Amino acid sequence: MKLLITGAWKNAAEHIDEIKKLGHEVLFMQWEKDALPSGGSDAEGIICNGLFLHHHLGEFPSLRFVQLTSAGFDRMDMKEAERRGIAVFNAKGVYSVPIAEFVLAAVLEKYKSLATFKEQQKEHEWKKLRNLRELSGKRVLIAGCGDVGTECAKRFRAFGCTVIGISKPPLPSEHVDRMLGIESLEAELPLADIVVVSLALCDDTRGIVKAAMVREDAMLINVSRGAVVDLTNARCELMLDVFETEPLEKDDPLWDVSFVTPHNSFESEGNDERLWGVIRSHLAPQSDKRHYKKTGGRNG
Repeated sequence: MKLLITGAWKNAAEHIDEIKKLGHEVLFMQWEKDALPSGGSDAEGIICNGLFLHHHLGEFPSLRFVQLTSAGFDRMDMKEAERRGIAVFNAKGVYSVPIAEFVLAAVLEKYKSLATFKEQQKEHEWKKLRNLRELSGKRVLIAGCGDVGTECAKRFRAFGCTVIGISKPPLPSEHVDRMLGIESLEAELPLADIVVVSLALCDDTRGIVKAAMVREDAMLINVSRGAVVDLTNARCELMLDVFETEPLEKDDPLWDVSFVTPHNSFESEGNDERLWGVIRSHLAPQSDKRHYKKTGGRNG
């Protein structure tokens, strides 16, 4: 297979020789917004992240395989890919553990007022805080119980939380106390102490989580896509790692009303090895068939 790899896979150079040994011809382009390299339009397979934000699928008439380095499918035209019979794989399972750990860390940082203690330490100020919260007994709503949501559920339950899952469809899971369909989302939002948003972005989920429905004393964490959450009239504590427009503008009011991180929750020392494992499984000869099954998204 003639394979175009972009710099979105930051460790690609370490594996190109092995990919060639699997029988593939490799072309490389560092920046996805640049012009295609010579022969790039003849690619039968592509490993990328946001290439199709800058290059239309129509530029690749021979394309039959796409491996995304991201967990979401929202950066390419999936309807067109399906129409053309292009097999599309995501980075399923690669980022789930670090994102779940990040979510838990964000909640604990707030509940235990760690930032305040750090500031007091700078001033050499010995001052006890009497309003610390605990996770045990809290009601956690996880909107989107794919890989990320499941890993979050495991960790919150280990802390003694009651975990309610929202999924489409509401498939059974041993890691939540109750699994509900997407139609139950609005009713559950006001009941939760903590809302974790890990739904995939699509036409049906755009703005589906109404932050205004979350209680003022509750916390909402978004690690999916910014457009999934409608932040209008939000009163709750917000922990936002993703935004509709990235990077966040310097004068955006969200800097001052939220705990903001720069789409960083997925980063981890173990990602490179996991991503290579996913990519290799799809490039190996036994997997290089005419028909593929699309894998699920990180936020499913």
